[in-house]
Amino acid sequence: MTVILILVTFAIFLTIDYLRQEKRVEAPANAQLAKTPAPRMLPKFISGFELPENRRYHPGHTWAVEETPNLVRVGLDDFAARLLGKIDHIELPKRGQWIRQGQRLATVFRDGIKAELLSPVEGEVTQINEAALGDTSLPGRDPYGQGWLVSVYSPDARTSFRNLLGGSLARSWMAEAATRLFGKMPALAGAVAQDGGLAVHDLTAQLPDQKWGDLTQEFFLS
Repeated sequence: MTVILILVTFAIFLTIDYLRQEKRVEAPANAQLAKTPAPRMLPKFISGFELPENRRYHPGHTWAVEETPNLVRVGLDDFAARLLGKIDHIELPKRGQWIRQGQRLATVFRDGIKAELLSPVEGEVTQINEAALGDTSLPGRDPYGQGWLVSVYSPDARTSFRNLLGGSLARSWMAEAATRLFGKMPALAGAVAQDGGLAVHDLTAQLPDQKWGDLTQEFFLS
């Protein structure tokens, strides 16, 4: 038994020494890699909709991402962009305005009917995306990039983020939302590429205005 214990101890020491040697060899390479910016996280496709993993999501289909510990960029998600379709006009809060989590962030108009989007965080609006106001197609074309809506100074961003969805919860939520939407409008299911790609840009273009308004109220929780 003593011999076995000695052999095991010796093997442990050899393993530790080997790992230390590996670490010394790899250190310069790791130091070099540390200087390389992290690659942009690619989006996932969930039931035909883009859902990047580096954002947190409000159940009303808006997203938030930290720019600094207290500065948060906010926008609408791909599901909202495709359900809204061709936007005629967008109303955003003014700089300096305080917005609350779960209350109105933006009002979007289409053919005279409005839809409201809720804020994923609480805080003071510090910047508005003027480009999105000038080109209302931008949030639909690039909802996670140039189509962002506002930046918010959020003193308690950590609390706001705890109330949002991420990871597997976000993926399950998006899949459930897509299932409900296609269940209400079976014809829309054909708008998703057969290879599991993205849904078409304007899912509800052929719907009557009232039906479109009802859908946005239901899915945007407004």
